[in-house]
Amino acid sequence: MSVEEVLAACRQQDGGGGGAVPEPPAPAAQAAPPPEPTAAASKPAASAAKPAASGKKPGAMSVADMLAAARGEVSDDAAAPKPAGKKPAAKPAAKTKAAAPAAEAKQPVGPKDTMSILAAARGAAKPGPISKAEAAARAKESPAPKKEKPTAPPMPAKPDYAKVAPAPAVDQAERRGFLVACAAIFAGTFFVTSSLAIGFSSLAVTSLLWVLGTARFMFPNILAEPPTVFTVGFPDEYAPGQVVTKFKAQFGVWIVRYEYEGQAQIYALESVCTHLGCTPNWLDGEQKFKCPCHGTGYYKDGINFEGPAPRPLERFAIRVADDGQLEVDKSRKFKEEVGQWADLASYVSV
Repeated sequence: MSVEEVLAACRQQDGGGGGAVPEPPAPAAQAAPPPEPTAAASKPAASAAKPAASGKKPGAMSVADMLAAARGEVSDDAAAPKPAGKKPAAKPAAKTKAAAPAAEAKQPVGPKDTMSILAAARGAAKPGPISKAEAAARAKESPAPKKEKPTAPPMPAKPDYAKVAPAPAVDQAERRGFLVACAAIFAGTFFVTSSLAIGFSSLAVTSLLWVLGTARFMFPNILAEPPTVFTVGFPDEYAPGQVVTKFKAQFGVWIVRYEYEGQAQIYALESVCTHLGCTPNWLDGEQKFKCPCHGTGYYKDGINFEGPAPRPLERFAIRVADDGQLEVDKSRKFKEEVGQWADLASYVSV
């Protein structure tokens, strides 16, 4: 039987129809032997040309018989050729009848539908490779068992001899100081040994010097000197023969009230030795000016009398101001060796 015939028989069984199954066409399985002239020989040839069918009705065929018929295989009962001109013996028929119930007992009895036959033909699972969707569906149906992670056995207790004593607590202030010292040492080492650091340091120092030089250039070069014109008090404040030294440190002047050439005067002597420019001192006990450098001595009126000084001390201009005080002008000097002490601007008469 072909596949079409098997499917048609299954449809008739499902539909309940009792129609007869059409006989299958005789397949040309084997080539017929050359014909013989005898009539007895032609009868077996005709019987051999018939298709090798199972001899069972479609309703009594099992699934295995139908699949075998669909594949074109021949069952044992159909494969055995019947001898020509003889009736089949009763014993083989009984064997066939006995084998049929055994086969029927193995297979479920009843009508089979098309889906059952095709499912039995295809098998339970699809052979060969499967797609990702089918693999995911199978994984959902039968998820793989979760693997338990192996747990490590507990560590044995450490013996007492292996235990290390805890380190003493370190004060946070000491630790911070140690870190600051390490950072300072590292920074100092870096700035000393690194050529890049040396270059940047030199550039910074040069820039600072340029800034200081520019700032110094912006201010004029002025000497802070005391004023050349200043007042030294009223004439009545000076006693005869008195030498006032309180203006020496600030203005470099001695104010003296003494007689010169028989005339009582108040004059201002410059406190600079005429020898090498040293500053003499007034010795009140000896009533003279004495230079500490080379021993030059001057009288109260300023005339030199000992030492290497070549000439007397010099006078500054002095006058009575509008307010009645004595006013000294250091911008004008008077020398005795050229007769300038006779000038009225070099003294004030009292």
